[in-house]
This record gives sequence, C-alpha cells and structure tokens, in this order.
Amino acid sequence: MATSNDIVAATKGQEELSVLISEREIFDQCGPVHLTAIDWENVAHQRSVAASLVQGVYILERDKQEKRKGSQALAPPWWRHFQFELYRVLIDDVDSCIFGAIYKFAPSKSYFGGSKDKSQRFVIAFRGTLTKGDAFSRDIQLDIHILRNGLHQTSRFETAIQAVRHVVATFGSSSIWLTGHSLGAAMAMLAGKTMAKTGVFLDAFLFNPPFLSAPIERIKDQKVKHGIRFATSVITAGLAFAAKHKNVNNQSGDTFVALSAWTPCLYVNPSDPICAEYIGYFEHREKMDTMGAGVIEKLATQHSLGGLVLNFMGKECDEPLHLIPSANLTVNLTPPSDFKGAHGIHQWWKPDLLVESKKHQFT
Repeated sequence: MATSNDIVAATKGQEELSVLISEREIFDQCGPVHLTAIDWENVAHQRSVAASLVQGVYILERDKQEKRKGSQALAPPWWRHFQFELYRVLIDDVDSCIFGAIYKFAPSKSYFGGSKDKSQRFVIAFRGTLTKGDAFSRDIQLDIHILRNGLHQTSRFETAIQAVRHVVATFGSSSIWLTGHSLGAAMAMLAGKTMAKTGVFLDAFLFNPPFLSAPIERIKDQKVKHGIRFATSVITAGLAFAAKHKNVNNQSGDTFVALSAWTPCLYVNPSDPICAEYIGYFEHREKMDTMGAGVIEKLATQHSLGGLVLNFMGKECDEPLHLIPSANLTVNLTPPSDFKGAHGIHQWWKPDLLVESKKHQFT
C-alpha cells in the first residue's frame, strides 16, 4: 500500500513533469490538427506546414535536453502529421545542440492529401533562440552575431550552408524549402541569399525574421514616420552615389540587384519589434515611387546607411542581412496578447489567422 510520502513524491513528480512539458510542445494540444489533408498550392497550408516543421526543431532540442526518448519524445508528431520523416538533424559543433533539421516527404500508400505530385520533397528548417536549457548561451552569441552582421562567419552557419548545398547537389533545387523562425529565419535567409548569388533560388518561409534598424515603425504619427524614412533615403542615396564615384569599397548595390529574382516569403507581426520594420521597409519603397522619387529609393534601398558611413571611414562592413530586394510579405493583423504572442512561431498555424499579403518585386 502506498504511504503518504509515496503519494506526495508521486504528486511532486507529476508537477515537475508538467513544468518541464509546455502545452505548446504537444502537437495534439497546440498544433494544426485541423489540417488533415494538405493542399500544397494553398498558401495557408504551406505556411502552417513550414511553421510546424520549425516547431519540430525546437522540440527536438527540448527532447534532447529533457532526455525524452521513444514514446516520450514530443517532436515526431510535428512532422509525421504531414507525412514527413526526419532525414537528418543539424548539430552545432560548439555546444552540440540541435539547431536545425532536414525533413523528407515520405507519404504512406494511403496518402491522398492535396496535390501530391507538387508537394515538397525536402524541407530544411532552423529554430530560433531557446530560453531554456544549455542552448541558451550559444543562441545568444548567434543573436549578437546578427547584430554585428557577422552570422556568415559562424560555424553554425557553415554547418547549415553545407547541409543546404548537399541537399541541392543531391536532389536538385526544385523541391526544397528553407524555413526558420527568428534566429532560425536569419539563418534560412542567409542560406537563401548565399544560394541565390549562385543562381539557385530556393523557396523560403521566414517567420519573424530580424530587421536591424531604428524602430521607426513604432512611431504612430504617419507624417513623422514618413519624413524620417524620406530623409534617411536621401542621405543614404547621396552617400551611395558618392561612394560609387569615389571608388569606395561597397558591393551592396551589385549584390542587391543579383538577388532580385529571389522572392522569399516573410511572415511578420506589426507588434513584434524584431521584425516589424519590414513593413515600413517595403511600404516606403512604394510611397517613394508614387512621389516620383523612385530613383532615389532604388539606390537607397540597396545600401545600409551605417555600412556606407563605415566604408567612408575606411572600415570594412559586411552586408546587412535584412537588405533584400524582393519578398512576399505576409502581415499578421490579429492583435496579440503580449510579446510572446507577437513573436512566437505558434501564431502562424492558427486556422483563424487574419493576414494581409503582398508581393514586392524589385526591378
């Protein structure tokens, strides 16, 4: 017969387990269970699948941290529900954490969901920063590298781009997706830009990608906001023009034009300061065109003001990650409850999501 001490110990163990397992880690409680058949031409389905596979990477690392194996592992349902299997995990060589995964589409014989022939065969997904466990300190280091435009110099990105190149070389580029959230979105964007510079344009689904600039989008007064953006564009265009004629070392313009054919899908929330600037970045380009100042803006949008200043001072400055010429921009118009709601990956697979999408093409 169980003693009172046994009962207390068992109750305490259950409480500790419930603390370790978040509801958002359990697919049946938080995932897009409403998607029982995937239409691969449906953009909402594409978004939900891509976001779920990124969540799978988060849970893979959490399973590893909590030593959840076999039937206790919570990650597999996040890809198995969509008929994917885990092809390979990507491990950081510094702290041995799982930061990415390659999934292979492997439908069962009874699979009849949507357009099977047009479904993606491989998805390469990258998670964002984990605030729990041993991976936190390494993730923060990578976040700092993003701030310094130095993500491409890290060993984690080297592992990531080697994996991308391997899949492209082995299976071709036509049926490969890149996807990621936050830090992972930056990783996927950099990988996509790197491949695009070689003429390989991969479909990319980037959730809450970091945009590093002054938080102009948070200014409520539209005239003030537009005035700041206009002044910044004029100054940036002027410096870019001067740099070109003084032969100052700056290759941003050439790189920018070369990337114009690549059109990643960006998913941003206006209440998330980490990614909200993408909204103003693309809106301002259209306003400048309407004002007849498109030439100024086309020159300004290819360059970073800070980078130009450093180049004039004789200092090397790497290309900012957020400078992209074209994108399919999707904005979540559903008011979030807090910052976690605005920045979290879980918002992107909700069935009642209210979004506004627009394609921005640089010509």
